[in-house]
Amino acid sequence: MRRLTTIVALTISFLFLEGCSVFVEEPPYERIKKDGSFELRDYPSVVVAQTTVDASMEEAGGEAFQRLFGYISGENGGEADISMTSPVTQTPSSQEIAMTAPVGQRKTDTGWVVSFVMPESYTLENLPRPTNPEVTLHKVPPRRVAVIRYSGTWSAKRYRTHLEKLQTWVSENSLEVTDEPIWARYNPPFMPWFLRRNEIMIPVARSLEEQSG
Repeated sequence: MRRLTTIVALTISFLFLEGCSVFVEEPPYERIKKDGSFELRDYPSVVVAQTTVDASMEEAGGEAFQRLFGYISGENGGEADISMTSPVTQTPSSQEIAMTAPVGQRKTDTGWVVSFVMPESYTLENLPRPTNPEVTLHKVPPRRVAVIRYSGTWSAKRYRTHLEKLQTWVSENSLEVTDEPIWARYNPPFMPWFLRRNEIMIPVARSLEEQSG
């Protein structure tokens, strides 16, 4: 009975954490089309902090998460103006940056590139520089992506299963692929698998009519 009570208590705690996660900032997007678990979305330009890890898909995420979380937690050389009602102060110190979602991961020739989207209030010009040379800042241009949403574990097998479904949907809808797939995770590693929100995004071209317009 004691063990059951412990399990119930842990589950309630995780549910509370999941409920709080809705307050984590996410990049805005316009939904162009919805078809069950598939969507077509337009994202505006965003700024990301990213790092490359030469490891397996499942191992890369953990190592990269530590680097990127370190950056937004203060491992940066920001000299930011901190404005308050009174007083106004300026100090050359590390700056904390709010956590955002999702965490993006995509495959390259040199490993997995993992990125955090920066809060909308930041630009390349006002973001503090990372002190870790393995973390870099980049501006991602506006893009259209085909998306599949699923829950569950972060296993490579589950990823491949849903990637194949998304690739089939992209082909059936005559969409032109423009870049590598992106694996998007919206929850921290300690979130139970059955509460996780995962997505795979495939960048695709806009229609010729939209491009000419």
